[in-house]
Amino acid sequence: MQPIVIIAAVPAEIELLEKALEYSGRVKSGGYEYMEGTIGNLRVVVSAGGVGKVNAAAVSAVMIDRYHPQLVINTGCAGAYIGSGLTIGNLVVASEEMLGDEGVTEPGGWKGLRYMNITSIEQGGLCCYNSLPLSRHASEKAMQLADYYGVFLMRGRSVTVSTCSGTKLRGSELSKQWSAVMENMEGAAVAQVCLRCGVSCLEIRGISNIVDDRDPKKWDIPKAVEAAQRFILKYIEEMDRPEIAFASKVTPEL
Repeated sequence: MQPIVIIAAVPAEIELLEKALEYSGRVKSGGYEYMEGTIGNLRVVVSAGGVGKVNAAAVSAVMIDRYHPQLVINTGCAGAYIGSGLTIGNLVVASEEMLGDEGVTEPGGWKGLRYMNITSIEQGGLCCYNSLPLSRHASEKAMQLADYYGVFLMRGRSVTVSTCSGTKLRGSELSKQWSAVMENMEGAAVAQVCLRCGVSCLEIRGISNIVDDRDPKKWDIPKAVEAAQRFILKYIEEMDRPEIAFASKVTPEL
């Protein structure tokens, strides 16, 4: 049975998921430590691979190569852009991940990969620059599930950055540039590896802060990561029902 692989950056973002695993054991492979177990009848693998795109890409590659999963779920916290309509504790499912840093800065300003005529991924008719699609099928199932349980879940673009936006101005720039609702530090890397390997990717994040002039006292990371994990547990419960069918391969959705 192909497992579900869940990837986050730090242990707090997978703590509840690990506790939910039955018949679990801790494994080390490819330089990463992770938990294997079951939730209902489904095999689930959970890993906190570290912060940032490099860690996220590496752990994604290791997990996919070892397990050939039917679905990769990327989770954790995120900052919501002002004007997105999101508040702390809300949930977002990413429709696309934007590589927010990849590009070039010229005298006239910053330009992305399309301007440079450099693709981030190109294979099998799929050609991506800074925009990386995630599984539409999986995200629609998430929206249906949220509607059924009366959970607020927004579907929108997310920007992945190496340097978090610590000012209101920078957040506003990225939000407008990419028409995005949130930002994080790993999502695009996970999405890109999944696209290359032909594995469906779902990204569910909890909002821990509003992207404004940086003030950690206003953040609530525990609330954000708990909300995301509890929703993912519901999502996996739905996957365990025989009548629920999930596609294991990615169809280009550009």
